[in-house]
Amino acid sequence: MLSKLFLGARRVRAVVAATALLPLLAGCQRMVVMMPDGDVAGQQRDLILIATLLMLVIIVPVMVATVVFAWRYRAGRSANYDPTFDHSTGWELVIWSVPLLIITVIGAITWSSTHLLDPFRPLDRIKSGQPLAPNAKHMDVQVVAMDWKWLFIYPEQGIATVNELALPVDVPVRFHITSTSQFATFYAPTLAGMIYAMPGMRSMLHAVINKPTTSFGFSGNYTGQGHSDNRFALHGLEPAKFDQWVARVKANGGALTGADYLRLEKPSEKVPVQRYAAVQPGLFDRVVQRCVEPGKPCMAELMRGDMARAGGHPPEMRPGAGMPMGRNSMPVGESTPVPALQKAPEEKGSGPNVTKPDTPADAPGQRNPGDPQNRGIS
Repeated sequence: MLSKLFLGARRVRAVVAATALLPLLAGCQRMVVMMPDGDVAGQQRDLILIATLLMLVIIVPVMVATVVFAWRYRAGRSANYDPTFDHSTGWELVIWSVPLLIITVIGAITWSSTHLLDPFRPLDRIKSGQPLAPNAKHMDVQVVAMDWKWLFIYPEQGIATVNELALPVDVPVRFHITSTSQFATFYAPTLAGMIYAMPGMRSMLHAVINKPTTSFGFSGNYTGQGHSDNRFALHGLEPAKFDQWVARVKANGGALTGADYLRLEKPSEKVPVQRYAAVQPGLFDRVVQRCVEPGKPCMAELMRGDMARAGGHPPEMRPGAGMPMGRNSMPVGESTPVPALQKAPEEKGSGPNVTKPDTPADAPGQRNPGDPQNRGIS
């Protein structure tokens, strides 16, 4: 009996120890958020820490007070007790003013940080204490989220990669992001925050990597069967080594044509790194416009035709020029339509919906409300 109890106690201790380690094991990769390699990710980490510390100003005293009150007023211990106590102006001021002050500070910090860290906002610094030079040039990287892999196109270098993203250190990068079929989120935790990748739309993210590193990125939005392996390698390289990496890709890669893209677009899992030494011009714009297939019209052409048939004056909508006006906008040169109920009778015209119904001459009306002849009365 004693041996069984001993073995049972050992099992309980083992389970408790394993349970205590689970949060550490589960968070080993999530902790990369607290170890940024880029300035944008560093500012986001600081925002998380500041907000957490400000909230702990309330949480910690409340937790301590809970233990103190339970100990001080426990059963069997004599303590000062005033059954007539119901109000304290000092305590009321503390209880209401401190949380209000903390909420105000957090709100102000969050508001300013939300605008400063807007992913569409160009960077104004490389790192803390190093502002971005006025003539500094951004490097463009075009990102396509696929099922289940990531395509990166470097338009200036004329290369492309699958599941591998290399960036030069201390060079501002402007990401243009889209997706083939599903909503995904482009997320490299050590580089910057996540931004949605949506079919037929173009998102943007500005970021910079500040030190040589090897990290990873993934989609923070569940996208189906191959989601778990939908990851890419992230490399921060010194500018000279980045140029060497580009040269190796150009020397050992093939060409990414529209036909190659259509084959790559098909769902596949656990795709190894692939490199392309050349890319068909305008491929990313055709991906956004959803017209990579030969003979398929682009969305801009379809919308231009729809607007022309509606009598509007379509704006310039070449690939890369952006989306047309929103649904609440009027075509150029058109006036705001007037609802039918606000029009004068002579403006409404005639038709089955506006013509007054015929009223039989012998309809009884109110004298016999249930008479079938009353159905034609307006």
